[in-house]
Amino acid sequence: MKILITGGAGFIGSAVVRHVIDNTHDNVLVVDSLTYAGNLESLVSVSDNSRYEFAQVNICDRSALDAVFATFQPDAVMHLAAESHVDRSIDGPAAFIETNIVGTYVLLEAARHFWSSLSEEKKTAFRFHHISTDEVYGDLHGTTDLFTETTPYAPSSPYSASKASSDHLVRAWQRTYGFPTIVTNCSNNYGPYHFPEKLIPLIILNALSGKALPVYGDGAQIRDWLFVEDHARALYKVVTEGVVGETYNIGGHNERKNIDVVKTICGLLDELISDKPAGITHFSELITFVKDRPGHDMRYAIDATKIDQELGWKPQETFESGIRKTVEWYLNNENWWRRVQDGSYAGERLGLTD
Repeated sequence: MKILITGGAGFIGSAVVRHVIDNTHDNVLVVDSLTYAGNLESLVSVSDNSRYEFAQVNICDRSALDAVFATFQPDAVMHLAAESHVDRSIDGPAAFIETNIVGTYVLLEAARHFWSSLSEEKKTAFRFHHISTDEVYGDLHGTTDLFTETTPYAPSSPYSASKASSDHLVRAWQRTYGFPTIVTNCSNNYGPYHFPEKLIPLIILNALSGKALPVYGDGAQIRDWLFVEDHARALYKVVTEGVVGETYNIGGHNERKNIDVVKTICGLLDELISDKPAGITHFSELITFVKDRPGHDMRYAIDATKIDQELGWKPQETFESGIRKTVEWYLNNENWWRRVQDGSYAGERLGLTD
């Protein structure tokens, strides 16, 4: 099988690529424009494999995409390329509209054009797998409900609105053109190779530098945490075994308040690091509460029953095992994150200007 993976140099995308190369006999072509969050160093472990290829292409570039499809002749597309940081979307929504909506449209049309030229047998086998987020569903605050595949969309941020729009486009292409699409919506990912603008790597790296650990509001926001390698396994199951036209929610069954996530990281760092930054005895002393961001959803939680019952997937990592693996990875891979910090990112909380 030949899989074209957009955004394959990003956090989740690179985990999918590593999973496919390391655990299957499939061929992979990564299509990535290498924006600030794309990092080929996340693919070093597979870059010499003969089944791995890379093309630096923006998904808004139709002619470049047409050339990629014509040359690689994929059996499936896994579409992960996206602008994904809520704070950045609040400060500058245009890039999210361009990449997540327009880019998805251009990719759909390029893929449909290629698909229409295939034999009936290959048409039937072809899959376009669109990877999305639970944030399209909005806020579960004040309820004990879980997001299911039939939960109505109610996005709160420019980011989640752009992802909701792309989800609708993908489903419309299946309904209107018979194009074989599948959609997945996942909860918050964490794990190795995570770009340090996001909460967990930001907290780890700020703590190591003795910087403040910023927590929005009172830190009572609840997220369902999914270890990225569990997610990669789920995504491969969906693209190879999922049913056309279906949606699958992927969650970690690990609801935690943000403040508790931060305190857990601090506890692990207290345990694993003997030489602490000057002036502190415990890393939790660095926790600093900051002004909450506009429109901040209070709770997300995924019901992953469908993918469990229909495809036999469930997460292997608990939050406790996954967060320990994550902290240890950052402690053992300073070269990776030092180079990220020395380049386009210096550890600031990104997105909000106020």
